[in-house]
Amino acid sequence: MQHVSEPEINAQVAQNLGLTEDEFDLIVKTMGRTPNFTELSIFSVMWSEHCSYKNSIHWLKTLPRDGRRLLVGAGEENAGLVDIGDGLACAFKIESHNHPSAIEPYQGAATGVGGIHRDIFTMGARPIAALNSLRFGNLDSAHTQHLIKGVVKGIGDYGNSFGVPTVGGEVYFNDCYNQNILVNAMSVGIVRVGQTISAIAEGEGNPIFIVGSATGKDGIHGATFASADLTEDSAEDLPAVQVGDPFQEKLLLEATLEVIKTGAVVGMQDMGAAGITCSTSEMSAKGKCGMHIDLSKVPTRQANMKAWEILLSESQERMLICVHKGQEQAVLDVFEKWDLECAQIGEVTNTGRLEFYYEGVLVADVPAEPLVLGGGAPVYQPEYTKPKYLDQVNKFNPKSINQPKDLKKVARTVFSSPNIVSKRWIFEQYDSMVRTNNMGTNAPSDASLVRVKGTNKALALTVDCNSSYVHADPYMGTVIAVAEAARNIVCSGGTPVAITNCLNFGSPKNPEVYWQFVNAIKGMGDACRKFDTPVTGGNVSFYNQSVFKDRTEPIFPTPTIGMLGILEDVKYQMTLNFKKDGHLIYMIGTPQNDINCSEYLRTYHKVQLSPAPTIDLDEEFHIQLNLSKLIRRRLIESAHDVSEGGLFATLVESALAGNIGFEFETDDNFRKDVYLFSESQSRVVITTTPEKEDDLVNYLNTHNIPFTRIGEVTGKRILVDGEDYGPLNEWKAIYDNTLGQKMENAI
Repeated sequence: MQHVSEPEINAQVAQNLGLTEDEFDLIVKTMGRTPNFTELSIFSVMWSEHCSYKNSIHWLKTLPRDGRRLLVGAGEENAGLVDIGDGLACAFKIESHNHPSAIEPYQGAATGVGGIHRDIFTMGARPIAALNSLRFGNLDSAHTQHLIKGVVKGIGDYGNSFGVPTVGGEVYFNDCYNQNILVNAMSVGIVRVGQTISAIAEGEGNPIFIVGSATGKDGIHGATFASADLTEDSAEDLPAVQVGDPFQEKLLLEATLEVIKTGAVVGMQDMGAAGITCSTSEMSAKGKCGMHIDLSKVPTRQANMKAWEILLSESQERMLICVHKGQEQAVLDVFEKWDLECAQIGEVTNTGRLEFYYEGVLVADVPAEPLVLGGGAPVYQPEYTKPKYLDQVNKFNPKSINQPKDLKKVARTVFSSPNIVSKRWIFEQYDSMVRTNNMGTNAPSDASLVRVKGTNKALALTVDCNSSYVHADPYMGTVIAVAEAARNIVCSGGTPVAITNCLNFGSPKNPEVYWQFVNAIKGMGDACRKFDTPVTGGNVSFYNQSVFKDRTEPIFPTPTIGMLGILEDVKYQMTLNFKKDGHLIYMIGTPQNDINCSEYLRTYHKVQLSPAPTIDLDEEFHIQLNLSKLIRRRLIESAHDVSEGGLFATLVESALAGNIGFEFETDDNFRKDVYLFSESQSRVVITTTPEKEDDLVNYLNTHNIPFTRIGEVTGKRILVDGEDYGPLNEWKAIYDNTLGQKMENAI
């Protein structure tokens, strides 16, 4: 093997590439010799946290992975696959693109959207919906406003041009995300059962093709970049951010789905993190084979690219395809039709090794199996310890909070929180109507509902996580994230089926951060087992923290839950909007004397640390199960879960959605501010007609469901205990315009 102008390889060079001295020694042992620079670069990206999950895989394996509808589980393919009936399956997944978006928000967010869609259509599924979960810092900061504008435009431009509707999502603001924002993108696709394609290479002599865009220098060492801290100098790593082209991706989508139908494809893999390196190693390891690759044949868009640059490039809109020998022309014809690059760059071998050549020279010769997840990458179980800040959290005494005299002022303050008001300024930049499947454009539901064409079904989709709850109690906060996702789906008429997750945390080397991670996983596992929603896969994103000269600040732990549900018949869709004058308002679930971790505490009383809200998983499951039955028996007219902002915010949101007011009475057994703004869980606001009230009450009593009649839908004003809180249009102005005004006024 020739070594041309390469540095002398030692532990220091490995460290510069993000590897430890022990990992370097293990690589030498695995190779049986000292690797050259190209080989070491291959190991550095494949053994990065982003690709190897070396600090998380032990705990991820404890999550529930089995379910009656599950066709493809966690780690088996590019995305999870769930049977939705009628001979159809749903592929879905969520992933992060945090660090690139923090450095270059437009391209970082855009390529995050492109990458997650490729994971779906690489399996043979056509993407039909996108969602996102976004976290930004202080909304009054010019830097935050800059990031918001870039991220939102990047998501909108890519998704709109690609032709897949953005149907839902969530946006939160907290100072902990001032520098390290979170951009989590979810894609959902449909495919016929039995018509998926695997990310595998097999069959000695079968040709390997690279298809799609030409390869450039963008994104080199992007996986390593994603596995390191953000610092004040991270902008210097800008070349690590990829550049996307949604129109090219649209062509690639259509060509990919067409080439699968030819029967010529053995297996196919998206080129995401680590590019050719990752796709060749993962496909080979899965098929227990090797590959002979000629990097000179890779179409490039920049001159004089080095072999390691071609290998590690994360240029977007590219795929690797293993083809049945003798059927090459069928593949070439499809990609020529769609005017896309399609070049044979190698073939399958039986050696179990990846042999990379460049201009006739063997530049790297590495074993495939040790590179991949579950192969030879090291697995760590870092030490963890309970964070010291939790002592302060648990010292919170609700009796220290005096009840304000002017609750109308409090209500306006809480309802004006950027975490509660409408994100209209954001979602109006997304196309939610393309493909005409979205059911939520006229009457909103707690989850996004997307029709499955050719059936009476709809998919119910949601992303959920209140990171303030998780920060206060990682176990309970993550239980709440799963429970709220399920509750949103049930409130919409659907049945929860499975989840994908995006686990955003600080450094696993910080024992307090790792304690958060471990306890979040435990909470997720317990909640998913309760709701029978297995984990189909997702993404772990560590090192989400800001490193300053004098301190390191991890983000709040943010285990975002992307949940899939099924609405078996669209006639059972339930919406959240109040419908008619005279309808009766009920709350099901048990209210608590609990203002913990509420927007009320944070926005009005400026209390940032308090325990997580109350939740009982058994009660939550019982309420959700029976709420589904109430919907199918048509005993209720609307359903909306109680979450951020408490009962008051829930009522106002339903009123605004229906353009009709309400009269509401609090409970003398509770402090009025607590009753209005508590975020205690397992509660849903429902409405019914006077004619159905007796049947509703009988059902609730018979099935031992706690409930309270709290008011009536009426007029165009909001009345609380007989006190006029103002006309509905004033609350609408707050809800619709607060975020937009801040953004439009931004420089």
